[in-house]
Formats: sequence, C-alpha cells, structure tokens
Amino acid sequence: MTGRSPHELTDMFLEHLTVERNVSPHTVRAYATDMRQFLDWCERSSYDPLTLKHRQLRGYLAELDRARYERRTIARKTSTLRSFYTFLQTRGLADINPAAVLGTPRLQRRLPETVPTDLLNALLDAPDASKPQGLRDAAILELLYATGIRVGELESLDTGDIDLTQGQVKVMGKGSKQRIVPMHRKAVDRLGAYVLHARPYYARKGDSSALFLNRSGTRLQAGSVRRLLSNYLEQLGADRGIHPHALRHTFATHLLEAGADLRSVQELLGHVALSTTQIYTHLGMKRLKDVHRDAHPRA
Repeated sequence: MTGRSPHELTDMFLEHLTVERNVSPHTVRAYATDMRQFLDWCERSSYDPLTLKHRQLRGYLAELDRARYERRTIARKTSTLRSFYTFLQTRGLADINPAAVLGTPRLQRRLPETVPTDLLNALLDAPDASKPQGLRDAAILELLYATGIRVGELESLDTGDIDLTQGQVKVMGKGSKQRIVPMHRKAVDRLGAYVLHARPYYARKGDSSALFLNRSGTRLQAGSVRRLLSNYLEQLGADRGIHPHALRHTFATHLLEAGADLRSVQELLGHVALSTTQIYTHLGMKRLKDVHRDAHPRA
C-alpha cells in the first residue's frame, strides 16, 4: 500500500491521462471534477478511497442517483472511477479495485442535434462583415460548418494550419491525431477576408500565432465561441441553447444525406471508430420515417 494521499494519487492519475494517454484537456478537466467530487464524498463519509469496498462505492453512485444526476453523468463518473482504480492497481499503488465489477447505467442513445437549414443559412450570414469582429465571427461559423471540426480543434488552430490556396486546414484532433480537412470556396473566401482585413486588427494588441484572436490579441477560447454563437442566435430570435457542436452534427448529416460514404465522413470528423459515425445514419433514417409518416396515404 502506498503512503501517498488520495489527492496526490489523483494528481498522478490526471498526469497519466495527460502525458501518457494524450487525453484532451476538456476530458482531463471532467475527470478532475469527478475525482474532486468523489474524494469530497469519501471525506464526508469517513471512507479511505484506498480501502473502499465495492458495496460502499455502489453507495456513492446510488447517492448520485438520488440527487437526480442524469444517467449519462453517472455513467461518466463510473468510468472515471474505473479508470482511476485500474491505474492504481496497475501501478501497484492499491491492493484492491472496488470499481472492477461496477456496472454502467444503460443509456438511451440520443440522436445528434442539428441546425435547421433556414436557421443555418441565417446564422452564417448574421455577422456584420463591415466590422473586424463580424469578419472574424463569419469565418468561425463558416469554418465550423464547412469542416465539421470540434470547437476545441478550432481554438487550437494556428495561422500555419490553414492553406487557402489548396483550400484545406490541418487539424490536431483527439489523442494528438492530425488530419487534413478540405474547405469549400465560401469558407476559403470568408477565412481569407478575416486573415487579410480583421486578424491584423486583433494581432496589433499581442503576438500570437493563433488563427483566431480575441480583443486582447490572444488565442480565442472555446467559451468565447459558444458565447458568440449564443449572441447571434438571440439576435435571430432562435433557441440560444444550440451548441457549436450542432454545426459539426449538421455537417456530418448533410454530407451523408447528399450521398457521402460513411468511411469518408468518419475520416473528416476524426472519429476513431466507425460506430461513432454511424449514429448519423440513424438520424437520416429518422428523417425518412418522418417524411414517410407525413406523406404516405396510409401512414
């Protein structure tokens, strides 16, 4: 048994995720939050996390359920604990693994949220292209829909990652896996206008290689992208709850509906497993069923 405190072991676990497993910063933050909540519970319950029994661990998950946490959230926290105790046991830092036989709550698979076509077109044209901020925001929104990249991937883009001549962007995805994604002409034009006319306005306040900059001249953060999307949705009188990831879902769905093959969409999205991409085929089938129900005389 190790002499390290649970908090020290948690720090080692998070460092392992970051350095050895190349887990995304967003996921590491989620694991850190899960572990902090778990250790707080252990302290309140006077339990030592290193000698915890399976039944006690199930009691923790039952408490989350009574607190009305979503099943998806409980499933993620269960996965966090399973990974933590597996790490400890593999490193010889714990004698038992109380999470080894934990079951994962059954989840109803949710279909991805997409943006309706009329709203999508209005959203992409909403920024005021006569102002630097409008040029920047137009380039951001168009790029998200044109390429299907994640907000975190957009945030990490540098100026050297875009090739306007070839119409493509180099993206660093999850697990530090790099991929090249093509852009259509509209995205190239809007990105070119931003780089030529708006980025110098932001860059004068700082020295950053980042492609998208904020008012301080530093790298634009994912939270800022979410806020700008929310502001334009409010301006259009639409649901402000639409997340930037919906543009990624819309990109994939539109490609498949237009006849793109699943493998190509998988590669464009940077999905490791084809099964992750297949959910978009279910979305297409749902639309077909809706059309059939509304149009067939006997439906």
